[in-house]
Amino acid sequence: MKQTLIILLLGGLAFFGGRYLGSQQSSEVTDPSPAGLAEAGGEASKKETSTQAAKPTRSLPTLPTRDLRAMPEDTQGQYTPQELHTIRLFERASPSVCYISTLRLQRDFFSFDVMEVPSGTGSGFIWDEEGHIITNYHVIRDASKALVTLSTGSSYEAKIVGIAPEKDLAVLKVDVSMDDVVKIPLGNSYDLRVGQSVYAIGNPFGLDQTLTTGIISALDREINSQAGVPIQGAVQTDAAINPGNSGGPLLDSRGLLIGVNTAIYSPSGASAGIGFSIPVDEVKLVVPDLIAYGQVRRPTLGVEEYRPYRRRVDGVIIKNVEDSGAAAEAGLRGIRRDQYGNYLMGDVIKSIGGEPVNSMADIYLELENYEPNDLVVVEFEREGRVYEAEVRLGSSVRD
Repeated sequence: MKQTLIILLLGGLAFFGGRYLGSQQSSEVTDPSPAGLAEAGGEASKKETSTQAAKPTRSLPTLPTRDLRAMPEDTQGQYTPQELHTIRLFERASPSVCYISTLRLQRDFFSFDVMEVPSGTGSGFIWDEEGHIITNYHVIRDASKALVTLSTGSSYEAKIVGIAPEKDLAVLKVDVSMDDVVKIPLGNSYDLRVGQSVYAIGNPFGLDQTLTTGIISALDREINSQAGVPIQGAVQTDAAINPGNSGGPLLDSRGLLIGVNTAIYSPSGASAGIGFSIPVDEVKLVVPDLIAYGQVRRPTLGVEEYRPYRRRVDGVIIKNVEDSGAAAEAGLRGIRRDQYGNYLMGDVIKSIGGEPVNSMADIYLELENYEPNDLVVVEFEREGRVYEAEVRLGSSVRD
């Protein structure tokens, strides 16, 4: 019995002694003084370092820089070749793309004061080192002022140099230093193929410097311009094009301009996978005239269309002919009165250069195959008889 009590007593002493010693060691580690904390942190750091040294380390990826050519090789390896190609294309092309916002004059309802109010936004791109910027006509239509913001963030008031409503194109100009201008490289659209990759850069919904990708879905589409004249040869793409993308560039896989984004087909007003671009070959024909003359220099017949009510006539009835115009000099006549005051129907143009025409749009598109001062054979009907006249085409730009 005594031995049992002695054993219990010794066990109790050992238990309480162990707890006391343990509390002394704990107080040494959790010393709240600065020196104690520093010493504890140092010890913990040494233990953590020694523990981690035995485990394999995994480095975090480095964020991509704006200049991929300066990227370390191990960083570039984080991207697929296709991703690197797209990134490089955007890095090269985005400095040429700009954001366009427009203002228009509006009279206050209560005070009748005239003030400028925001009208709309769109995209554009730098055409040359002189600061000419290409955009859609409908982006700046009815605008009293256009503001251009470059990729550097600098904004400038732009001058409207020329417009072509029938092509939905316009040229603006900003006075900037040569260092701030990066013109976009031009490609071709005559050799495009359905299925090739395309890239659209613009400012959809006011979100600047946005890149979307896709393919060419179809070629040689026909869309309506702001002037009601069809634009032929439009490029159809499934790259997302939304309001605000208008006027921005469509690029091929080399980063060359192949079109100007101009329209979408969508019941809701947002991208539905069908967008259209004006082919760059058309842009290269139109822009020099807009810069030089403020409008497209095109051949003209000098006639005004007229269609009588409740009567269908194949061809285009001439309502008026311009004085000293091409048609007047060739002897074509418009609506006139006889000696008794009765109206006589004008000549009916049946064909131009052998191609039948049934509207002014047809005449416009057919004349695009000619230059001012060219001779063209016009077939017309007068009083039930068909005649031909050789017409020397005039010019829309007066010398």
